[in-house]
Amino acid sequence: MVPILVFDIETIPDAEGLRRLHGHPESVSDAAVVELARQARRESHGNDFLPHYLQRVVAISCVLRSDAGFKVWSLGEPDEPEASLIQRFFDGVERYTPQLVSWNGGGFDLPVLHYRSLRHGLTAPRYWDLGDDDREFKWNNYISRYHLRHIDLMDLLALYQSRAYAPLDDLAKLCGFPGKLGMDGSKVWEAWQQGRIAEIRDYCETDVVNTYLVFQRFQQMRGVLSRDACQQEMALVREHLQRLPGEQWQAYLSAWQEGA
Repeated sequence: MVPILVFDIETIPDAEGLRRLHGHPESVSDAAVVELARQARRESHGNDFLPHYLQRVVAISCVLRSDAGFKVWSLGEPDEPEASLIQRFFDGVERYTPQLVSWNGGGFDLPVLHYRSLRHGLTAPRYWDLGDDDREFKWNNYISRYHLRHIDLMDLLALYQSRAYAPLDDLAKLCGFPGKLGMDGSKVWEAWQQGRIAEIRDYCETDVVNTYLVFQRFQQMRGVLSRDACQQEMALVREHLQRLPGEQWQAYLSAWQEGA
Protein backbone atom coordinates (compact mmCIF):
# COMPACT_ATOMS: atom_id res chain seq x y z
CA MET A 1 0.00 0.00 0.00
CA VAL A 2 1.05 3.59 -0.53
CA PRO A 3 1.97 4.93 2.93
CA ILE A 4 -0.46 7.49 4.33
CA LEU A 5 1.02 10.26 6.47
CA VAL A 6 -1.47 12.37 8.39
CA PHE A 7 0.14 15.44 9.95
CA ASP A 8 -0.65 18.40 12.15
CA ILE A 9 1.49 21.18 13.58
CA GLU A 10 1.23 23.38 16.65
CA THR A 11 2.69 26.85 16.62
CA ILE A 12 3.39 29.81 18.87
CA PRO A 13 4.13 33.44 17.94
CA ASP A 14 7.71 33.87 16.75
CA ALA A 15 9.05 36.24 19.41
CA GLU A 16 12.58 36.11 17.96
CA GLY A 17 11.30 37.03 14.51
CA LEU A 18 9.17 39.86 15.90
CA ARG A 19 12.20 41.15 17.79
CA ARG A 20 14.25 41.10 14.58
CA LEU A 21 11.57 42.82 12.49
CA HIS A 22 10.62 45.51 14.99
CA GLY A 23 13.89 46.11 16.79
CA HIS A 24 12.73 45.24 20.29
CA PRO A 25 15.66 45.17 22.76
CA GLU A 26 16.49 42.01 24.71
CA SER A 27 15.24 43.72 27.87
CA VAL A 28 11.67 43.35 26.54
CA SER A 29 10.37 39.89 27.38
CA ASP A 30 9.10 37.48 24.73
CA ALA A 31 5.61 37.72 26.23
CA ALA A 32 5.67 41.52 25.94
CA VAL A 33 6.98 41.37 22.36
CA VAL A 34 4.18 39.00 21.39
CA GLU A 35 1.51 41.07 23.14
CA LEU A 36 2.62 44.23 21.31
CA ALA A 37 2.36 42.38 18.00
CA ARG A 38 -1.06 41.01 18.90
CA GLN A 39 -2.34 44.45 19.84
CA ALA A 40 -1.19 45.82 16.50
CA ARG A 41 -2.80 42.89 14.70
CA ARG A 42 -6.11 43.43 16.48
CA GLU A 43 -6.10 47.07 15.45
CA SER A 44 -5.28 46.29 11.81
CA HIS A 45 -7.21 43.04 11.25
CA GLY A 46 -9.75 42.72 14.04
CA ASN A 47 -8.11 39.59 15.47
CA ASP A 48 -4.77 38.88 17.12
CA PHE A 49 -3.69 35.81 15.13
CA LEU A 50 -0.26 36.54 13.65
CA PRO A 51 0.48 35.76 9.98
CA HIS A 52 1.87 32.42 8.85
CA TYR A 53 5.48 33.54 8.54
CA LEU A 54 5.47 34.68 12.18
CA GLN A 55 4.31 31.30 13.51
CA ARG A 56 7.04 29.21 15.16
CA VAL A 57 6.55 25.44 14.98
CA VAL A 58 6.79 23.74 18.38
CA ALA A 59 5.22 20.36 17.57
CA ILE A 60 4.61 18.18 14.53
CA SER A 61 2.56 15.04 15.09
CA CYS A 62 1.91 12.30 12.57
CA VAL A 63 -0.04 9.15 11.89
CA LEU A 64 1.75 6.78 9.52
CA ARG A 65 -0.34 3.97 8.03
CA SER A 66 1.70 1.57 5.95
CA ASP A 67 2.24 -2.14 5.38
CA ALA A 68 4.04 -2.13 8.75
CA GLY A 69 0.83 -1.10 10.52
CA PHE A 70 -0.44 2.02 12.29
CA LYS A 71 1.75 4.46 14.21
CA VAL A 72 1.07 7.80 15.92
CA TRP A 73 3.85 9.94 17.35
CA SER A 74 5.36 13.42 17.58
CA LEU A 75 8.54 14.15 15.69
CA GLY A 76 11.76 14.68 17.60
CA GLU A 77 12.24 15.53 21.25
CA PRO A 78 10.18 18.09 23.20
CA ASP A 79 13.08 20.56 23.33
CA GLU A 80 14.28 19.96 19.77
CA PRO A 81 14.94 23.09 17.68
CA GLU A 82 12.27 24.12 15.21
CA ALA A 83 14.53 23.62 12.19
CA SER A 84 15.24 20.02 13.18
CA LEU A 85 11.55 19.21 13.66
CA ILE A 86 10.64 20.58 10.24
CA GLN A 87 13.55 18.83 8.52
CA ARG A 88 12.45 15.54 10.10
CA PHE A 89 9.01 16.00 8.53
CA PHE A 90 10.35 16.61 5.04
CA ASP A 91 12.91 13.80 5.43
CA GLY A 92 9.93 11.50 6.04
CA VAL A 93 8.35 12.67 2.78
CA GLU A 94 11.70 12.05 1.08
CA ARG A 95 11.91 8.53 2.50
CA TYR A 96 8.33 7.29 2.02
CA THR A 97 6.78 9.48 -0.72
CA PRO A 98 3.52 9.10 1.22
CA GLN A 99 0.07 10.40 0.53
CA LEU A 100 -0.18 13.40 2.85
CA VAL A 101 -3.47 14.01 4.63
CA SER A 102 -4.34 17.05 6.73
CA TRP A 103 -7.16 19.20 8.01
CA ASN A 104 -6.52 22.74 6.76
CA GLY A 105 -2.96 21.78 5.89
CA GLY A 106 -3.15 23.72 2.65
CA GLY A 107 -4.45 26.80 4.42
CA PHE A 108 -2.17 26.78 7.44
CA ASP A 109 0.24 23.94 8.22
CA LEU A 110 2.06 23.70 4.90
CA PRO A 111 2.40 27.46 4.29
CA VAL A 112 3.88 27.76 7.79
CA LEU A 113 6.30 24.92 7.05
CA HIS A 114 7.24 26.59 3.76
CA TYR A 115 8.07 29.93 5.37
CA ARG A 116 9.92 28.40 8.29
CA SER A 117 11.91 26.09 5.99
CA LEU A 118 12.92 29.08 3.92
CA ARG A 119 13.99 30.93 7.04
CA HIS A 120 16.11 28.04 8.32
CA GLY A 121 17.59 27.07 4.94
CA LEU A 122 16.08 23.56 4.90
CA THR A 123 15.75 21.20 1.93
CA ALA A 124 12.76 19.18 0.72
CA PRO A 125 13.35 18.15 -2.91
CA ARG A 126 10.78 15.33 -3.04
CA TYR A 127 8.07 17.51 -1.56
CA TRP A 128 8.74 20.32 -4.05
CA ASP A 129 9.05 18.03 -7.09
CA LEU A 130 6.69 19.31 -9.80
CA GLY A 131 7.72 16.77 -12.44
CA ASP A 132 11.26 17.88 -13.20
CA ASP A 133 12.76 14.72 -11.67
CA ASP A 134 9.75 12.39 -11.70
CA ARG A 135 7.17 12.77 -14.48
CA GLU A 136 4.46 11.24 -12.30
CA PHE A 137 4.73 14.36 -10.17
CA LYS A 138 3.82 16.62 -13.08
CA TRP A 139 0.17 15.61 -12.82
CA ASN A 140 0.02 14.59 -9.16
CA ASN A 141 2.25 16.46 -6.72
CA TYR A 142 2.19 17.81 -3.19
CA ILE A 143 1.86 21.45 -4.22
CA SER A 144 -1.22 21.60 -6.45
CA ARG A 145 -4.48 22.21 -4.62
CA TYR A 146 -6.40 19.84 -6.89
CA HIS A 147 -4.05 16.86 -6.79
CA LEU A 148 -4.42 14.00 -4.33
CA ARG A 149 -0.83 13.45 -3.25
CA HIS A 150 -1.76 15.87 -0.49
CA ILE A 151 -5.41 15.79 0.58
CA ASP A 152 -6.51 18.74 2.67
CA LEU A 153 -9.75 17.18 3.87
CA MET A 154 -11.26 20.43 5.10
CA ASP A 155 -10.64 22.15 1.77
CA LEU A 156 -11.77 19.21 -0.36
CA LEU A 157 -14.96 18.43 1.55
CA ALA A 158 -15.96 22.10 1.30
CA LEU A 159 -15.30 21.99 -2.48
CA TYR A 160 -12.70 24.74 -1.98
CA GLN A 161 -15.36 27.17 -0.72
CA SER A 162 -14.22 28.89 2.47
CA ARG A 163 -17.80 29.59 3.53
CA ALA A 164 -18.38 25.82 3.70
CA TYR A 165 -15.37 25.02 5.92
CA ALA A 166 -16.06 22.91 9.03
CA PRO A 167 -13.99 22.67 12.23
CA LEU A 168 -12.30 19.31 12.70
CA ASP A 169 -13.53 19.11 16.30
CA ASP A 170 -17.18 19.48 15.30
CA LEU A 171 -17.03 17.11 12.35
CA ALA A 172 -15.13 14.45 14.28
CA LYS A 173 -17.69 14.54 17.09
CA LEU A 174 -20.60 14.41 14.63
CA CYS A 175 -19.06 11.21 13.25
CA GLY A 176 -18.83 9.73 16.76
CA PHE A 177 -15.09 10.29 17.17
CA PRO A 178 -13.62 11.96 20.28
CA GLY A 179 -12.62 15.33 18.81
CA LYS A 180 -10.50 17.68 20.90
CA LEU A 181 -9.92 16.87 24.55
CA GLY A 182 -9.10 19.74 26.88
CA MET A 183 -6.97 21.90 24.59
CA ASP A 184 -7.21 23.75 21.31
CA GLY A 185 -4.89 25.88 19.21
CA SER A 186 -5.79 29.08 21.04
CA LYS A 187 -4.34 27.67 24.28
CA VAL A 188 -0.96 26.55 22.89
CA TRP A 189 0.91 29.83 23.51
CA GLU A 190 -0.20 29.90 27.16
CA ALA A 191 0.72 26.24 27.62
CA TRP A 192 4.12 26.84 26.01
CA GLN A 193 4.88 29.74 28.35
CA GLN A 194 4.09 27.46 31.28
CA GLY A 195 6.45 24.76 30.01
CA ARG A 196 3.65 22.32 29.17
CA ILE A 197 5.16 21.11 25.90
CA ALA A 198 4.23 17.48 26.66
CA GLU A 199 0.55 18.50 26.78
CA ILE A 200 0.90 20.32 23.47
CA ARG A 201 2.39 17.23 21.83
CA ASP A 202 -0.31 14.99 23.35
CA TYR A 203 -3.02 17.31 22.01
CA CYS A 204 -1.43 17.40 18.56
CA GLU A 205 -1.30 13.59 18.46
CA THR A 206 -4.99 13.23 19.29
CA ASP A 207 -5.77 15.70 16.51
CA VAL A 208 -3.94 13.65 13.87
CA VAL A 209 -5.83 10.54 14.99
CA ASN A 210 -9.09 12.49 14.63
CA THR A 211 -8.02 13.46 11.12
CA TYR A 212 -7.11 9.89 10.25
CA LEU A 213 -10.48 8.58 11.41
CA VAL A 214 -12.35 11.22 9.41
CA PHE A 215 -10.17 10.31 6.42
CA GLN A 216 -11.27 6.67 6.71
CA ARG A 217 -14.90 7.79 6.58
CA PHE A 218 -14.00 9.84 3.51
CA GLN A 219 -12.40 6.79 1.88
CA GLN A 220 -15.58 4.82 2.57
CA MET A 221 -17.71 7.63 1.14
CA ARG A 222 -15.73 7.68 -2.10
CA GLY A 223 -15.78 3.89 -2.43
CA VAL A 224 -12.11 3.23 -1.76
CA LEU A 225 -13.04 1.30 1.40
CA SER A 226 -16.06 -0.91 1.95
CA ARG A 227 -18.05 -0.41 5.15
CA ASP A 228 -16.52 -3.58 6.59
CA ALA A 229 -12.99 -2.50 5.63
CA CYS A 230 -13.55 0.87 7.25
CA GLN A 231 -14.74 -0.78 10.46
CA GLN A 232 -11.72 -3.07 10.41
CA GLU A 233 -9.48 -0.03 10.17
CA MET A 234 -11.28 1.60 13.11
CA ALA A 235 -10.75 -1.59 15.14
CA LEU A 236 -7.04 -1.55 14.24
CA VAL A 237 -6.70 2.03 15.49
CA ARG A 238 -8.57 1.26 18.71
CA GLU A 239 -6.37 -1.75 19.36
CA HIS A 240 -3.20 0.28 18.78
CA LEU A 241 -4.30 3.15 21.03
CA GLN A 242 -5.15 0.72 23.83
CA ARG A 243 -1.49 -0.32 23.92
CA LEU A 244 -0.14 3.23 24.16
CA PRO A 245 0.85 4.79 27.49
CA GLY A 246 -0.61 8.12 28.50
CA GLU A 247 -3.83 9.30 30.08
CA GLN A 248 -4.79 11.17 26.93
CA TRP A 249 -5.34 7.88 25.09
CA GLN A 250 -7.51 6.47 27.87
CA ALA A 251 -9.63 9.63 27.72
CA TYR A 252 -9.66 9.47 23.93
CA LEU A 253 -10.90 5.88 23.85
CA SER A 254 -13.53 6.65 26.48
CA ALA A 255 -14.89 9.48 24.33
CA TRP A 256 -14.96 7.35 21.15
CA GLN A 257 -18.54 6.20 20.62
CA GLU A 258 -19.11 2.50 20.09
CA GLY A 259 -19.77 1.64 16.47
CA ALA A 260 -18.25 4.87 15.14
